[in-house]
Order: sequence, then C-alpha cells, then structure tokens
Amino acid sequence: MEGNKEKIVDDVGSVAEAISADDDNAAPLYQVESLCMRCTQNGITRFLLTSIPHFRKVLLSAFECPHCGERNNEVQFAGEIQPKGCHYRLEVQPGDPKLFSRQVVKSESATIKIPELDFEIPPEAQRGSLSTVEGILVRAIDGLQALQEERKKVDPQTGEAIDQFLLKLRACGTGESPFTFILDDPAGNSFIENPFAPSPDPSLSIKFYDRTPEQQALLGYLVDPSQLNADAAMEETSNDVDQIRRQPHGSVGAAAGQKAIAQSNSAEIVEALFRYSAPEEVMTFPSTCGACAARCETRMFVTRIPYFQEVIVMASTCDACGYRNSELKPGGAIPDKGKRITLSVKNINDLSRDVIKSDTASVKVPELDLELASGTLGGVVTTVEGLITKISESLERVHGFTFGDSLDESKKNKWLDFKARLNKILSMTEPWTLILDDALANSFIAPATDDIKDDHQLIFEEYER
Repeated sequence: MEGNKEKIVDDVGSVAEAISADDDNAAPLYQVESLCMRCTQNGITRFLLTSIPHFRKVLLSAFECPHCGERNNEVQFAGEIQPKGCHYRLEVQPGDPKLFSRQVVKSESATIKIPELDFEIPPEAQRGSLSTVEGILVRAIDGLQALQEERKKVDPQTGEAIDQFLLKLRACGTGESPFTFILDDPAGNSFIENPFAPSPDPSLSIKFYDRTPEQQALLGYLVDPSQLNADAAMEETSNDVDQIRRQPHGSVGAAAGQKAIAQSNSAEIVEALFRYSAPEEVMTFPSTCGACAARCETRMFVTRIPYFQEVIVMASTCDACGYRNSELKPGGAIPDKGKRITLSVKNINDLSRDVIKSDTASVKVPELDLELASGTLGGVVTTVEGLITKISESLERVHGFTFGDSLDESKKNKWLDFKARLNKILSMTEPWTLILDDALANSFIAPATDDIKDDHQLIFEEYER
C-alpha cells in the first residue's frame, strides 16, 4: 500500500467514479475529507480498491481524525451479490495456532456462530471487516467486556453470567478449547482462507445454498409477499439454517430433484443437444423475461440422450431487450441411486467428448489433486476440454493466481505451477482421469463408441445415497 500514489478528490461520489474508471491493474489510494462523528471536525477517509487472493475485489476504507485521534476501517464489496449464499465451517482444534491466523472476510450480511458456546454474532453487530479468526474473537470479547463494570452495578446476575461466558470465549480465543467457527453469508461475499488451495482443506468445509425469500428481501431484492408468508410457516418447524443444510452426502429432496440440470444465457445447450436428436414436437408458451420482465415466448421440447435419460430443453428469447436463456431439466422420476462417472482421458479425441455436469455433481482430477464440490460452476453442457477451460477461468476469476498485494511469493509460485499443470493436461502430454460424482445421477459423459460397452475408458458406477 505504501507504493500506491494518493489521489485527492473532493467527495465520495468522485471517489466512486474514479475507482470505476481505473484500470484493473492500477490500485491508486484515494483520500477525501469527511466528518468525524466524535469531535465533529473534518478528518481524512482513504479508499483503496484491491483484490484479495483466493477471493474477489473489495473496497477498503480507513478513516482517521487528526484532531481527536478517532480511527476506524471498513470493507465493502466492489462486485455484485453472488448467485448463491455461502456457508463456511472451520473446525478449530487446540494446539494449532495457524488456524487462528487464517484470513476472514466478513460482509455486512454475514453471521458468525460458535455452536459449542451457543454464541452468535449477527450481521448488524460487526460491520464488513477484513480480519482473522483470532481477530474476530478478540473483537467480540472486547465488545462484551466494554460495559461490564456498569452492567454489574445495574444487574449483577447478568454481569456474572457474562463473566463466566467470557472465560469460555477466551479459552477458545487462546486455543485452549476446541470449537467450530461458522461463517454464513446469504450474499455469498464472505470468505475463510484455505492455505492448501486449490487442494481441499481437512479443517474447512464450504457449502453453497439457494437463498430463502426472506434472505432475498434482506439483501434488497423484490420478493412476492405471498412467498414470505409461506416460508414463515415452514420456518416454525425448523428455523435453524445450519441444521437444514447439513444433510448426508447424496440426500435428495423434492426441490433438488426438479432443479435444472444446466442453464445458459445463450443457445449453446440447444445446439449441443441437436446433435443427438431433432425435436419431434416443439411446444411454445408465454412467459416473462428474467432480465426486463417483458412478455416473451418460451419454446420447449423433450428428447432422449442415448445411455443417459430423457431431458426437457427450454429456450427463451426476449424481443424487447435481446436476453436469451436456455435450460436443461431432467425428465421422468428421480433416479434411485447416485452415479459416479470415471473417464480415462488418453488422447486428443477424448477432449471433444460431450459432458453434461449438473449443479449437484462434484468434479475430481486426481492427477492435479483438484476437487470441486457440488454447486461449483453450476450446471453446464460442454465438452471435456470445455469443462477444464471453465474450471481454469473460474479459478482465475474467483481465486486469482497472481493478483493481490498480500499474496506472498511462495503462494504465487504455487498457483502459477498449478495453472501450468492445468493447461498441460489439455495438451495431452500424459493421460489423466476425470471423475464426475452426482448424487442425483443427472450428469453424463458421452461414449466414444456406438455401444457403451465397447468404450473401456468410460466407467459408470451406481451407489446408494
């Protein structure tokens, strides 16, 4: 940050315009005069648009008043709200100080929980912040400790109970007691560092989930009031979000079974499936554009992919704004078993095999120690080469191989090496393995032979959920 050249601007609006106009590679530091809420004199607020390694762009702001010494800082997200909420679960064991120094990005919509202490930090209690696990706990302890003397005079019993609780919280903060650190953000803009990235972290689990209508409303989306009332009735039976999401691997619900296998804002899904069979009958019905809410038409046809299943293809085009969307949905009943597909990629022709990866499928490439959890990338209709390319682009965009001024040289080299290995497998200098594991059996890799039994590079395995 020291090497950044400061630019002095007149107001916050000018800062926003200047930042949006800057080149991605440049990261100048802006400063603007602003009112100090403690002494009512003018202080200085500094703004810096930067990228956090393995995460995304954020806007850091820091205020300092030269008159009274007041200081504070805040993190705001420069990007959009993510398509899904995120749920991070970090198991912190005693005697491992490295876990406490992990970077944590908490957005203004995120909730932090420690179930062992029945402790929760709601979104409004701590603003968006860039800290560590230890820093979050210290800040919580300081907040509870701040008014203890006054609290004991007014309500000694409550003050004593908080003292006992602080002992337990400090034991967690110093690494004496094991605990679970949960970070849940409906906006999907929070993050806990994975030092082993891109490999899985044994202490950290990440889940992505669809937001409820209430969460959509809190984030500023327009929600039908009838949806809020219906969801409120359901929440009476179970309102613990963590319990709702912690399902066994491969568990299937009615909602999951009816979700689209894949979606795209172009006609690529329809074009890909036309190679298998032309539609015998195309049905047309009126619908609403998802971009501008104007009336448009949706076309739908049913087809069967050999060695896979019957699927429903839907395509919409809006004449008003030009938005296009294609969607692939499963046809028929939910399969009784999950499916694991293993492909041995041995030659250049294998890269052109068609791949359908649903939203519920995980992807593994053992030779790279690469594993993508279900929900990553969403549902796609592509080829083997296209899938690896999408993975590379996603890692580049979300994790970042070389950006971020806090990324040390060893981690930077690790990411560069991984990216080189990822590109190397597409050159087919050596064979590698692609594994799709789908609990709903909605994923597919096309065989290279007319009879799937003659394709010895492709293995389909079914398993009990």
